[in-house]
Amino acid sequence: MSSKPLTGKSVLMIIARQAFRDEELEVPRGILKNAGATITIASRSIQESVGMLGQVRLKPDLTLQKVDPTAYDAVVFIGGSGASEYFDYLPAHNVAVKAYEAGKVVAAICIAPATLANAGVLKGKKATCFSTVKDALMRGGARLSTAAVERAGRIITANGPQSARAFAEAIRDALAGK
Repeated sequence: MSSKPLTGKSVLMIIARQAFRDEELEVPRGILKNAGATITIASRSIQESVGMLGQVRLKPDLTLQKVDPTAYDAVVFIGGSGASEYFDYLPAHNVAVKAYEAGKVVAAICIAPATLANAGVLKGKKATCFSTVKDALMRGGARLSTAAVERAGRIITANGPQSARAFAEAIRDALAGK
């Protein structure tokens, strides 16, 4: 097996315009990039975004409205308080649904699983999240789990920043066919 098992794989990471959770972006981005994946960052704007902790500042590569989710092997929604902007945002729902329907890995961490639930992607699936959005997951038909990271086939959810490493490893394993 290659030391870069994700060579040739592409991952779309979706962040809030402001107040995404720094380590929920940086830890998975680093692990997936080190495994050989190409990372693209999308948001509602291509203006500079700043993480909740102020440690990460970056300009997204493209807007969510211009995303073709079928062009990526995985779509990852990053949490943080700003992620609530996608809970009821139709373009975010469309990205999640189209990626899932196309057989891609769809992942979300912290409060971001609420976006997947509201898009209908978690219906009947076991999923976890940050405690403040558990009701949204249940309304969306998810089977709520208290695990730090939950993998239901191609859907991966995690409960918050302390789970960023395990979340990234689950995405890496799913992309590597494990």
